[in-house]
Amino acid sequence: MSRTLRSALLAVPLVVGVLGTAAVPAGAATAHPGRPAASLTCRGAGVDPGARVRHRTETVIHAPLHTVWKVQTDIERWPAWQAAVTTAQRLDHGPLRPGSAFRWTTPVPPNPSTPATRLDITSTVRQIRPGDCIRWTGPADGEGLHIDGVHVWNFTEVRGGVLVRTEETHTGPQVDADVPTATAILRQGLEQWLLDLKSTAEARAHHHRTH
Repeated sequence: MSRTLRSALLAVPLVVGVLGTAAVPAGAATAHPGRPAASLTCRGAGVDPGARVRHRTETVIHAPLHTVWKVQTDIERWPAWQAAVTTAQRLDHGPLRPGSAFRWTTPVPPNPSTPATRLDITSTVRQIRPGDCIRWTGPADGEGLHIDGVHVWNFTEVRGGVLVRTEETHTGPQVDADVPTATAILRQGLEQWLLDLKSTAEARAHHHRTH
């Protein structure tokens, strides 16, 4: 991989949302590398089985299921709780359903090899079961970078909250050229997304309990 593409991969937030170059934050949930598990699915559909760049992780959020689901699926409010999401726009109206699409952007900071730019992402819901699961797919395009992502989310009520599991795959010329780097970036992004979702949903639940 060229230095320019490597720098772009290390700098940009990819299709999952809040990605970066920092180490995985303390307290983040992690997958179990020694315990292979069946891929997550929603209505029988999962991630790209042929993708070499993939990651799966989970965490428990101490908030009601309806609160967690609302935070996650209120797309146009993503910029309020995900720092790296600059804009988010629904391309249809009403509750999310198969075929619902949304366009969102995230900044690409300048680095020694590439100027500041942005990544434009268009995601389309393919499968959904309200309160249980959602699967979307879509391209992400930036300067010198193209990624096709498939993202699955599962939500399960457990004692004291909700178990949120997520799995994503990426394919594309740049990520396939350096699978370890692209996988590390994907992992960091999914962990951060879960941390942000957890803190936002738990804060909202606490607010509702005390007011």
